[in-house]
Amino acid sequence: MFRDMLENLRARNPLIHNITNYVTVNDCANIVLACGASPIMADDKEEAAEITAICSGLNINIGTLNSRTVETMLIAGRRANELHHPVVLDPVGAGASKLRTDTALRLLREIDFTVIRGNISEIKTLACGSGSTKGVDADAADKVTEDALDEAVSLAKAFAAKTGAVIAITGAVDVVADADTAYCIRNGHAMMSSVTGTGCQLSAMTAAFAAANPGRPLEAAAAAVSAMGLAGEIAYKRLGEADGNSTYRNYIIDAIYNMTPEKLEEGASYEVR
Repeated sequence: MFRDMLENLRARNPLIHNITNYVTVNDCANIVLACGASPIMADDKEEAAEITAICSGLNINIGTLNSRTVETMLIAGRRANELHHPVVLDPVGAGASKLRTDTALRLLREIDFTVIRGNISEIKTLACGSGSTKGVDADAADKVTEDALDEAVSLAKAFAAKTGAVIAITGAVDVVADADTAYCIRNGHAMMSSVTGTGCQLSAMTAAFAAANPGRPLEAAAAAVSAMGLAGEIAYKRLGEADGNSTYRNYIIDAIYNMTPEKLEEGASYEVR
């Protein structure tokens, strides 16, 4: 099933508008190219609606938030909704500051999101007001473990029912859910947390998968999450003795570029709840 998602992406080559953070903007562009889509980065309000209109999907990331780009996000999000294009929200660091939390909540009120992707602390902050962050990372108290998986699934389904969006909670075990069904995905490698922006890259790639698979946001998001985790596994196996996190980052992008529908289908590790 995930194989179909990647086949459609490679065949349709959607153009994806990314309003993302300047720490990872280049890596986001490269991962979108690697997966088979095309990226465009535009964060000025004067062109936000126009750029959104020529794209097939929108990715909004609040990682390096400022008051100027908040208005751009709202303009782009509303335009994407008018055109019925998929919109992904990455609420980076929600809970770490009042600005981040208030902005993410405003975006949720004023834009209909197709997928909301974050770590467990960010999602808990938006869903319950109770997440505990460590900067832009999930707090240890919140991390999704096998023992806490049922709780994470319940949270994701409930938040999906409330927002109408697919909820993707990424961590040691990833949970991707709509109101009724959850994919628990066990792809990935611990070293991925040593690379800045793997989550940002995943959100950009999720927008590409969603744009290429209209009407199937749950399966598209789950396929993107699994592909990113599988790329982390493949990249780790390539590392030599002198390689570190910079090489690992590049190998992850290479693994997405070289991912085939068959590799994704065979390497995806998940259960449905």
